[in-house]
Parts: sequence; structure tokens; C-alpha cells
Amino acid sequence: MKPIYLTLLVATVAMACGKASKTPATDSASSNVVSAPVAANSATPSSTVDTSPCPHDGKWALCSVEKRLKQSGFVVKRVDHDTTRRTGFSVRPAVYTLGQSRLEIFLYSDSASVAKDVAKLDTLTVGPPGSPSQWGEVPPMLIRSANLAAVLLSTSATQAERVSLALTAGPPQAGSPR
Repeated sequence: MKPIYLTLLVATVAMACGKASKTPATDSASSNVVSAPVAANSATPSSTVDTSPCPHDGKWALCSVEKRLKQSGFVVKRVDHDTTRRTGFSVRPAVYTLGQSRLEIFLYSDSASVAKDVAKLDTLTVGPPGSPSQWGEVPPMLIRSANLAAVLLSTSATQAERVSLALTAGPPQAGSPR
């Protein structure tokens, strides 16, 4: 009886080996085993290395604003042809669309310059006190962080909160991960 079991075992192993060698390794289990370590190893270095020229100096730059908004899940599109000057702001804005919303970013050299301009504004209308709204139908939302002032025009309270949280978290700090 033992030779029969041995013969069945050898036949089963031979069939299994023969079948495996005739078919390419295309099933998901074998390909996952091979590719998983490669993917994990290749993702680790790129996640810790930032090759962008964006400074980490405690001040906002347009590249860091764009990066933060993209990390927050927004599709950020720059409006290049807009050269609007806004009453009450001493710098020209960089204008973006975030879906149906409009975001105007005012970057200053330092936070004292922002404070000087914002102190002269009616923060509800985001303009000089007593003047009509320069923003149109949608009520403006003023966001301030470090050397940045931003005005968001959005009808979505959820989106306004998300943009505000993304920007008021602060600019990239020196020594922070890139």
C-alpha cells in the first residue's frame, strides 16, 4: 500500500510542476508578491524628498499656496490674464479658480505689511469702510496667514472652510518635511 501512495504523491507533484512550468506567472498572487516590495521601496525615497524650488522659510510663496491647496484636494487653476487691482490692497493678487469659486491671493513681503493693509479694511466687505462691494454678488471671505491675505468668493460653505483651514495652517516652516 505504501508504494501506491508514493506513486500518487509523485504523480501529483509532477502534474503540479508540469502545469506551473507551462503557464506564465500571470495570476495576481504571484505578480503581487514580486511587485509589492519594489513598489514599497520605490515609494519611500520619493515621499521624503522634495525637489520643488518652493522655500520653507515661514513665508508663503505662490508655489507653496498651490501645493497646499492641491494637497487639500482642490483642482487649482491660475487665471493668468487677470490684472485686477483691488481697493485696499497695496499688492496685485494672483487669481485662481477652485471649481466654481474664485480665490485671490495677495502676497506681501512680510506679515507687518499685510497687517497694515488689513487694518484699513472692513473685514465683512473686504474693502474700504463704507464703500460698495468690489467683489460682485458673492460675499467675500477674507483669509489671513503670515505674509498672505486671500479673498475667497464661494457659495459653498464647505469649500470656504476647507480653503480657510488649508491656508491658516500656515506656510511651510524651516526644517519641516518637504
